[in-house]
Amino acid sequence: MRNLLEGVRVIDLTTILAGPFASYQLSLMGADVVKVEQPGIGDLARELGSENPLHTPMMGSSFVAQNCGKRSLALDLKTDSGKLIFERLISESDVLLENMRPGVLARLGFPWSRIHELNPDLIYCALSGFGQTGPLASRPAYDQIIQGLSGMAGVTGFASHGPVRAGFPIADSIGGFAAAMAICAALASYGGGCILDVSMLETSMMTLGWAASDELIGGRIATQNGNDNITSAPSGTFQTGDGALNIAANTQQQFEQLCRVLGCEALIDDERFLTRATRKSHRDELTRELEARLRARSATEWEHLLGAVGVPSGRVLDVHDALAQEQIAVRGLLHDVVIPGEVERIGRVIGSGVHIDGLALAPSSPAPTLGQHTDDILSELGYDPTQIDRFRRELAVS
Repeated sequence: MRNLLEGVRVIDLTTILAGPFASYQLSLMGADVVKVEQPGIGDLARELGSENPLHTPMMGSSFVAQNCGKRSLALDLKTDSGKLIFERLISESDVLLENMRPGVLARLGFPWSRIHELNPDLIYCALSGFGQTGPLASRPAYDQIIQGLSGMAGVTGFASHGPVRAGFPIADSIGGFAAAMAICAALASYGGGCILDVSMLETSMMTLGWAASDELIGGRIATQNGNDNITSAPSGTFQTGDGALNIAANTQQQFEQLCRVLGCEALIDDERFLTRATRKSHRDELTRELEARLRARSATEWEHLLGAVGVPSGRVLDVHDALAQEQIAVRGLLHDVVIPGEVERIGRVIGSGVHIDGLALAPSSPAPTLGQHTDDILSELGYDPTQIDRFRRELAVS
């Protein structure tokens, strides 16, 4: 398999999720990601994840999930020697990715002017909650804060129960994808160094789809609609004899096929359901009619029957069952990795939804222990063992 980013070195100054997610995507594509971490502390995500007897200190599940394939350099940027090492690393890398609050890296002695002076061709990507400018720029932000401010939570859930956050860190992931995409575009431009300013708030709002476009273009304010797709009917979640089933019969042909499979052909000519518009106006009545038939079989049975005639449908699965799907196994999305510790164990991580030349992208190595590759990276930068020992005595590295 071709590693599309082979030969590209990424300095990864990110922590927690959004930034590490971005650099993980680059690593899966073949980039050499050097994760720069504070000696003795490391990425906070090292301590995050499920707390159970299998939890390995400094190798939390959240960290392992987003940092396989990377190399760890334990470097203190607040020391003079640490700054000198970082300068050399900048001069010999292609990308610098960070998700600090705006101005933090500059206060450490590395404003864009200095970075650009050290390496005019370096791509500098700053991923933050609100971007590098504007009245909110200096505010800290986590995924849930962004979900609320972006409007995501405001259109999620049922109107009778108030706003609901998505049950997973969608704003972090979207921000990370946007950063990875921007970096790849910059690498492809061959145009020299540039600054990429990625805002989690803005990238999250980009994904609102019709929730935003209906207001911006159509003048209609988005509302909470539970599991119903506001643009069409029948399109939403329906109860069967055993489990919930998503059905999206958005075209006339799909609606008619749905009615035939369910044995309720009379609904096709019912004046309430003749067109897409009338079906939306009588959504509740249509749901009752359909669910009366759907309760005769299980969600699994209906999924197969409807799929066979081209009606989009799918069961509503929990995460355990979603990960166990045959489709996921066949596509090779999950990968076994070693989790280092006093007793090594095997864990599983999610790779990429992208295949290259028919092959799934897998992490090239396990998630690193803190500072695991410090000596190797310093040697690559031209430092000899005597100098590396001195750096350790000065507490610049560990």
